[in-house]
Amino acid sequence: MNDRAPRNRTLTCSPRERADYKSRLLDLVAPSSPDRLANRVVNQDFFAAAPYLPQGFVNLLLLDPPYNLSKNYNGNPFKEKAADSYRSWFHRLLELVQPTLAPNASIYVCSDWKTSILIAPLLEENFRVRNRITWEREKGRGAQSNWKSNAEDIWFCTTSDDYVFNVDAVKLKRRVIAPYRDASGKPKDWQEGANGGYRITHPSNIWTDITVPFWSMPENTDHPTQKPEKLIAKLVLASSNPHDFVFDPFLGSGTTAVVCKKLGRRYLGIEQDFEYCCWAEKRLALADKDNEIQGYSAGIFWDRNSLSERRRRRALAQRRK
Repeated sequence: MNDRAPRNRTLTCSPRERADYKSRLLDLVAPSSPDRLANRVVNQDFFAAAPYLPQGFVNLLLLDPPYNLSKNYNGNPFKEKAADSYRSWFHRLLELVQPTLAPNASIYVCSDWKTSILIAPLLEENFRVRNRITWEREKGRGAQSNWKSNAEDIWFCTTSDDYVFNVDAVKLKRRVIAPYRDASGKPKDWQEGANGGYRITHPSNIWTDITVPFWSMPENTDHPTQKPEKLIAKLVLASSNPHDFVFDPFLGSGTTAVVCKKLGRRYLGIEQDFEYCCWAEKRLALADKDNEIQGYSAGIFWDRNSLSERRRRRALAQRRK
């Protein structure tokens, strides 16, 4: 698109870039090894590629399939199905991904509330369901006869009771609004900083610190259901170790692959739309120059907008010197 505002940072690809990235993409027509698939993007429908995937190579599965909603993915429409039909579709999906999972694999499945009703029983049948994360989208259309829906679910599952969970890697730095002090005046269960008080807290299953990508963020694309890098980073850090293999069968614009590259994990992403694959490849190339994840710094996840505010104050103080 050529009619974007000057400050709009939404990522696009030129015809020349598309031609360059095309040679990088894979199309699976024969059984492949984990080494061949490591750190690659496959431009193919997942159901066509699945028979050629190796067994037991996935340490972490990030599953973000189309929800049971009518949505157009760049000319590839997904139409809302009857409940039984969607359950059958999702069951087939699980049948195909299960052989790829390692014995101690973790699985995260993204969903909206209506789709959750359909898939939760299937997840319980096939995995050990550990938790349901609910994250605030910060956006959402108003409704006249119902509550506005601005949250989504992420189901946390494992293949067994032996699994990775790095709780110290996903703690949240939260601002303290009404801090307590002990009798001597020292902070109680919080820390005092130059820009106010804060507390390092354990992660819960309610996430209100996520910002959905928008036009001024360099990670933003025109994908209609793009997940934020910060959200995926939490899942990757919590449930995988460096060099583990992370698999995303519905890669979209590449967020999972980009986050894995920035955090030192191997990845495989499958995406049927060529344009989305090109966006993913461009984002991967840009990650070589900038591996920052917005809202995550020095091993700590920050409250929504608090890190940017801290940087703004620091820059203002430096200008005043």
